[in-house]
Parts: sequence; structure tokens; C-alpha cells
Amino acid sequence: MDWTSPLVWGQIITIWLMAAALGLDALSLGLGIGMKGIRKLDILKVSAVIALFHMLMPLGGMLMGGYISILLGHVATICGGALLILLGTHMLYSSLRSDESRSVDHRSFWGLMLFSLSVSIDSFSVGVSLGMFAGDLVLTVLMFGVMGGLMSVAGLMLGRRVGQWIGEYGEALGGVILLAFGIKFLI
Repeated sequence: MDWTSPLVWGQIITIWLMAAALGLDALSLGLGIGMKGIRKLDILKVSAVIALFHMLMPLGGMLMGGYISILLGHVATICGGALLILLGTHMLYSSLRSDESRSVDHRSFWGLMLFSLSVSIDSFSVGVSLGMFAGDLVLTVLMFGVMGGLMSVAGLMLGRRVGQWIGEYGEALGGVILLAFGIKFLI
């Protein structure tokens, strides 16, 4: 990989922005859990599992997207862009719908798995889209994992100190970023 190439840096910045957008969901849900009170050891445990899910989900999605790309050819780019638009729209809609309660007991095994899956499921769909575009697999998976873990730590820690309104805006911002990338891929 030629680190001086503008294309490489463009790919890194794009992947970082997508990872940050998907990590905002972990941040927003972490804020809610953090406001209820959480021990620092639990913060590390929850964040490590979220980071793992943020690596496994896009990896599975990228492998599936690569296969779909082989089957569909150029149509795969359009499908990937449309998928990102749908995902971004769904995240925006979910953030604006305030009647939903997202309370999960993070201390139980199944609660931790459900919480981690709920904040990482979007990464699978984005992974499918990225697999269609033949992006760098290792870079993408590592960056998604690091961002997911860091954003969950930030959310859980900040949740102990700030109000719930930030969580709603965080998920909305993530939706807007994915929507913008979906539109970019279609143009």
C-alpha cells in the first residue's frame, strides 16, 4: 500500500468517517446506560465486546458483499449506495422516533450480547456495501472495531455526566453521514 497516494488517504478518511458514523450509535446507547450508573470494569467489558462485534459484523458483511459484487457486477455499486441510503434513513427515523425505550441489562451475558449486536448490526449492512466496492478488508475491520470500542467508552463515560439529549442527536448525525455516502456512491 502506497501511503503517499491520495487515493489511499481518501479511502482511509472515507472508512474512518463511516466507522465514526456507525460508532455514534454505540456512543448514543452508551450514554443512556452510563446515565443509569455503570462501573468502570463494566465499561471496559462492554466496550471490548462492542469493538469485537464492530469487527465481526462488517467482516461478515464485506465477505457477503464481495460475493454479491461478483454476481451483479456494476449493478453492485448502485445496490451498495442504495443500501447506505436506506440504512442512513432508518437511523435518522429511529433517532426521531422518541417513543422507543432502549433499556438493556448490560451486566448479564445475553444483555451484553443483545446490546453489542444492537449497536453493531448497522455495521453488517455497511460491510455489505463496502464489500461491493472492494475496499481494504483489514483496514476497514480494524477501524470499525477501534471506533466502535472508543465511541462506546466515550458514551458510557459521558453518560455518567451529561443528559440524554446528546444520544438522540448522535444517532441522527450517524444517519446523515451514511445517507450522504449512499448518495455519493449513486452519483
